[in-house]
Amino acid sequence: MGTWGTAIKDSDAFADIYSEFFDLYNKGGQPDIISKKIVDDKWEILEIEEEKNSLWFALALAQWETKSLDPKVLSTVEEIIISDADLKIWLDLGASEQYIKKRKIALEKFLEKIKSDRPKVKPRKREKLKTPIFAIGDCLVFKLTNGNYGGAVVLATDNNPETGYNLVATTRLNQNNKPTLKDFENAEVLICNFGQWKDKVDVTWYMPDLFYKDYADSYEINGNITVELEYEIKNYDGKGYLFKPSWTSGWSMNYSAERQFESELTKPKPSKILTIKQLTKKVKWLKVF
Repeated sequence: MGTWGTAIKDSDAFADIYSEFFDLYNKGGQPDIISKKIVDDKWEILEIEEEKNSLWFALALAQWETKSLDPKVLSTVEEIIISDADLKIWLDLGASEQYIKKRKIALEKFLEKIKSDRPKVKPRKREKLKTPIFAIGDCLVFKLTNGNYGGAVVLATDNNPETGYNLVATTRLNQNNKPTLKDFENAEVLICNFGQWKDKVDVTWYMPDLFYKDYADSYEINGNITVELEYEIKNYDGKGYLFKPSWTSGWSMNYSAERQFESELTKPKPSKILTIKQLTKKVKWLKVF
């Protein structure tokens, strides 16, 4: 499962499906052919209880925006929402009553939206060259629902104009005051054991596509620290790294942190510890003569 917020778009699975649909649509693809390709290619998501609904929600919204909503997809989404099947998944994952209420409202508004008539088809966009949102070493601050500040550190950039990813490590910062550079340098990396995660290090390559539209208001840069290590985007398995990276277009570091901290109210935090220093500083060995 990727990171989640209560809004329909606030899951990595949704963001990835929605982004892929419009990547193909903007290149001239037909909605029905794109939809079939996505279902065929992403069939494994439909076998993951925590993520399968996000596929149908993303597909339904993309089809609605292109005035091609398949009645079968609409029926599937309607059944998921009316039966409270999605809310049951959240309950099973230990979501709080507050989260459940917010999610229910979001689901009902979403169903109402896609059952309405969209005035016109969303126009295709010209493909633009992509650049990473942030620079290596940028320290990102975000607010948590408890009123505290959380944070993340940018470890790498991908300068391929077709992708433009940033590699970001979410931290365990959770404090009253806005984090200083020293706080970031001394922070632990967020390791997730909520839901189905088992000590998953939260270090992810984030696509730039949806940032300014859906996530820019959630994050601000609060300085920059030195990153001495280099990370390669083609190292899919994280060989030689202290983590295995993930990929997504949903910038949901804040929700990932919130879900983990909420989970720790009823279960132990992961015993594994990883620090920002370990991911940014080269080990300096003393020479023995």
